[in-house]
Formats: sequence, C-alpha cells, structure tokens
Amino acid sequence: MFYSKNVPGWERFVRVAGGVMMVAGGLLGLPGSVMGYLVAGAGAMMAMTGFIGFCPMCAMAGRRLSGNKG
Repeated sequence: MFYSKNVPGWERFVRVAGGVMMVAGGLLGLPGSVMGYLVAGAGAMMAMTGFIGFCPMCAMAGRRLSGNKG
C-alpha cells in the first residue's frame, strides 16, 4: 500500500535522532528490564517513522505536507 509522506524533512531528522537515543537509553540505561524494552520499542517506532516519512498518528489527525494532494 502506498502512503504519502506527512512528516517534513527537519522533523524526520529529529525523529530518527531521538529514536536512536531512546533505543540506546532503553537498552543501555535500563538493561534487561521491561521498561527498558518498552522505551527501546517506542524509540524504534519513532525512528522508523522518521526513515519512512509517514506517521500513522499524524495521518489520523489529518496532518498533510503542503505539497501533498492526498
């Protein structure tokens, strides 16, 4: 299925950087704990939305980039 991008370039960079930091913090800062795995999983999802450029929650809220028609 094809999704149009709804995350601008600057935000994609911030999402990837923040996601990588969350994964590192979850796995290295809270090793072996459930909370560490939850933080790492949330960070992985955040980084993935940055790589792909599509955020499902933003789409549900109706967010679109100015150049996308739909």
